[in-house]
Amino acid sequence: MTFTERINYDIKSAMLAKEKEKLAALRDIKSKLLLEATSGPHANVSEEAAIKICLKLHKQRMETHALYVAQNREDLAAEELFQAQVIEAYLPKMLSEEEIRQEVRQTITALGANGPQDMGKVMGALTSKLAGKADGKVISGIVKAELAS
Repeated sequence: MTFTERINYDIKSAMLAKEKEKLAALRDIKSKLLLEATSGPHANVSEEAAIKICLKLHKQRMETHALYVAQNREDLAAEELFQAQVIEAYLPKMLSEEEIRQEVRQTITALGANGPQDMGKVMGALTSKLAGKADGKVISGIVKAELAS
């Protein structure tokens, strides 16, 4: 079952179960997938592109959730958090901070990086290697810390 087929199936299930909040998140994913499919030369979206879209949607929901919490709008914050959790179900398992740190150390050793001036080289290798498995900000913070020591 492709990613798009899975989303369509889950939309039908949510409609039958009358889960409005879940349905809203799933429809948003489907909308972005359709936009991606019609904007490119291919009629279907690859698994990697679909995961990138879901990562972006998840990140947007979490940022909006943080804004609503800061503005004491708990009702809206709860809705954003729920939608983020629905989207998270379609993402691959994220690496823990320790697993990311281990990958960073291995990459630094493999590239022979020895200071902050090599951050771009290390980040370039890691962003492609850990795409969809870790947040870029977390990777960047760990790389800075490791190269500074």
